[in-house]
Amino acid sequence: MAAIYQAVYRRASSLFCRSHSTYVRKMRYLNELKEEDNLCRQAQTSGTFYLFHNLSPFLQKVGKKYLVPQLGAAEMKRTLEKFKETEQWIEKSVLIGCSDEHVPRFALDLGWDDSSSIRVRPLEKSVIESELEGSFTDLRKALFVVDEKDSPLLASAQSLLRWHDSHQYCSKTGQPTQKNVAGSKRVCHASGITYYPQMSPVVITLVSDGTRCLLARQPSFPQGMFTALSGFCDVGENVEETVRREVAEEVGLEVESLWYSASQHWPFPSSCLMIACHVLVRAQQAEIRMNSLELEEARWFGLEEIVEGLKREPRSSKQEDGSFLPWFPPKQAIAHQLICEWVKCQTS
Repeated sequence: MAAIYQAVYRRASSLFCRSHSTYVRKMRYLNELKEEDNLCRQAQTSGTFYLFHNLSPFLQKVGKKYLVPQLGAAEMKRTLEKFKETEQWIEKSVLIGCSDEHVPRFALDLGWDDSSSIRVRPLEKSVIESELEGSFTDLRKALFVVDEKDSPLLASAQSLLRWHDSHQYCSKTGQPTQKNVAGSKRVCHASGITYYPQMSPVVITLVSDGTRCLLARQPSFPQGMFTALSGFCDVGENVEETVRREVAEEVGLEVESLWYSASQHWPFPSSCLMIACHVLVRAQQAEIRMNSLELEEARWFGLEEIVEGLKREPRSSKQEDGSFLPWFPPKQAIAHQLICEWVKCQTS
């Protein structure tokens, strides 16, 4: 029995090390592409490309599914040649990852007009859609109709493209900045300042009094949708301080205890790192005093109502009298994970 155990252990250890080595090699390869322009330029000739137009990703509908096509380098070149455009478009792409086999992945916005020395005119959206038999789709919709594995890639790609679009000029000199080949930074040669893409930290918090959880909605939300409280971290705050402040500001409750759940990159409104937490407030002090400047509605939900809301889709929430039954963010959003964790805690 001991010999069998040792053999199984060695096999498991071997698989772990092999997997770990694959990951390490992949990360180091990506780092080399970011640091060495010539290597990244060479990778553009063998990589795959995800297309965007004015920050909307290109999708193809096959039956009832939406796919995110990857154009190989040769196909990308042929497509650009059909539009009588030069390969300078490729220089405008940004590196967004690579496969385990080290096939680089790039994102390219064909509707982007930047201030760099690479001057090419934006391509017509409808013409590209017709040529490639697909459509450029608003990212808010795209994230929830594509396969789950594609959503994070589209989100990070759009965020990086958006960052480049908004950092074309140096904040100190006003001179144009230039991106490196991978798009991992921009440099102002007049001042020597290097700019790197950044994310804004945001806490998203599910409040509970032990038997109920608190969800809220803003006026801009789709009808009937409720979600967890959220807010940006202020300068100098840690996560715990932000959570306590946001709960106090938005619903007038004082946090008794809190614990971390998980994190998620979210591209809206502009590349955020969502830090998800659960908090507990005292049941005896659970009267909501909503901040109407930030929220349209905030209320407590019992377990049964939460379970029913998780089953409900947006299109099925409207009732005959025109009102809407509550529904919650889809499973791709970290708010959905928080709500499911609360349900699991209540039923375990």
